[in-house]
Amino acid sequence: MAKSNVTLTSEFLKGLWKENPILRMVLGLCPTLAVTTSAINGLSMGLAVIFTLVMSSLIISLVRKIIPNEVRIATFIVVIATFVTVADRTIAAFYPEISKALGPFIPLIVVNCIVLARQEAFASKNPVGRAVIDALGMSFGFTLVLLVMGSFRELIGNGTVFARQIMPLSFTPWMAIALQPGAFLTLGFLIGLANWINAKGKKI
Repeated sequence: MAKSNVTLTSEFLKGLWKENPILRMVLGLCPTLAVTTSAINGLSMGLAVIFTLVMSSLIISLVRKIIPNEVRIATFIVVIATFVTVADRTIAAFYPEISKALGPFIPLIVVNCIVLARQEAFASKNPVGRAVIDALGMSFGFTLVLLVMGSFRELIGNGTVFARQIMPLSFTPWMAIALQPGAFLTLGFLIGLANWINAKGKKI
């Protein structure tokens, strides 16, 4: 049943901060760590998740009352897999370099904890409007973190953002940030910063 006392605006905004999938719930870390080597990779993965989560939530919310409880998870996976396939084949057809860079992580959206969890926890229990707004908020929050991480790692690791030179030519790139250890360091810093801001906000 929908939470009538929660506005649609609050439903959307919770995914950006209060219940951010990465910073607050620590979900979907595999693609977060793997694909954020550049801003364009992070943004591309985020857009694929936005499409998949919004469309899956829309369909599952529409048919939620006729899905037998015994096969609900299997049904969710079939619906999610359909839209993941659309996203994967579209990226491969029109942006082959990005598709190659993202590798198996687009198909793996099928089992992404964020996408599956929103179907089980929200879309299957709420009307279409709220399900779509929730999906938009959660996927936008996920994309925002990927974009920040990808931009930071590309900037420090290569001196560029979206392949455009930002740092002066005299800048010496810190390659460690562009490699796997840099992903963990960047994510840890962002989660720590989010926790600090949240704790500071509670004291005010």
